Parts: sequence; structure tokens; C-alpha cells
Amino acid sequence: MHVAEVDCFLRAHQRYGARPLDDEGCDGYVADMARVATALGVPDPPVDRAGLAERLTTYRAELRATPEARGTARFLLFHPPVPLLARLPYGVLAANAVSLLPTWASRALWLPRVPPAEGVCVRPLGTAVTATIRWALTPPRDPA
Repeated sequence: MHVAEVDCFLRAHQRYGARPLDDEGCDGYVADMARVATALGVPDPPVDRAGLAERLTTYRAELRATPEARGTARFLLFHPPVPLLARLPYGVLAANAVSLLPTWASRALWLPRVPPAEGVCVRPLGTAVTATIRWALTPPRDPA
């Protein structure tokens, strides 16, 4: 779980963060998350991106897309428990979450992907929604 979470958060930040990290920053993030994981009892977490990629490759053979996993993914994508007004921005974020998955994972979960639409529509909308969220969460400036 730790490895998948760190990989997903790093991918999302690199695509939608205000300031993507350089190689050293990416390795630093993985190392920081390894310290947290160690404190929580995770044995031998990866400490850099190379180790993260290696661990993901190792675990891939063990992963299975169960009917329950597919059902949960479809529920969250197509019937999310969010208010009607939030469905459009939620849908944009959900489509971007799917586009961040490795192709093998989205295929295993039977999640729809249309690569040309991802570049033309999904990613630009994801950039706009995440920029709007970032703007909305920015604390007001001191009038000093």
C-alpha cells in the first residue's frame, strides 16, 4: 500500500503540482515518505525513485483485479457519493486519476481510457481544476 500511495502522489504532483520536483526532489520525497513508513512499521520501504519502481515491478505479479475491485472503481467513477453540483469537477479529477494509472492497471480494472482525449481534454481540465483548487485554498495575503 505504501509503495502504491507514494508512487501515485508523486505522479500526481509531477503532473499537476504548481512546481514539479527535479530528480533530486523526487528522490527526497520518496526518502521522506520512507521515514514516515518506517515509523509506522513498514519494513524496508524504498528510499528513492529507482527503489520505488523496482518494488512496484516486484509487487505487480501479486496484484489481481477482483470483481470487488472493479465494482468499487466503477462505483467511484460513475456513481460517486457526491452532491450533484460537485459531479463535474469530481468527474474531471476521477478521469485524471485514471489517466495517472499505469496502463496495465486501468486495463485490469476495465477502466475506460481514450489516450487522444487524455491529451486534448482530460489533462488540460485536470490542470484547470487543480489550479482552481490550489487558488481556492491559498490563504489571503496580509494587507500590511
